[in-house]
Amino acid sequence: MKTLYPAIEPFDQGFFKVSELHELYYEQSGNPNGEPVIFLHGGPGGGSSPAYRQFFDPSFYRVIIFDQRGCGQSKPLGCLEDNNTDALI
Repeated sequence: MKTLYPAIEPFDQGFFKVSELHELYYEQSGNPNGEPVIFLHGGPGGGSSPAYRQFFDPSFYRVIIFDQRGCGQSKPLGCLEDNNTDALI
């Protein structure tokens, strides 16, 4: 079994407004100029974890992680309002 890369902190994090109600939490870690990789957490109801940053070589990849609507650090937590197919397309 392969071991994880060392723990690192994000170089950027914040919220991205996707509707009048919802804001998605995002973070970036690793190499700011590296090959971008977007990591999608499981669900439903899950969220990102600091351990996810350790799945990719931080010297090569720019790791982008976000919490889906209503999950993790995204706002509002647990809210299903405007979280349907019509609103998402």
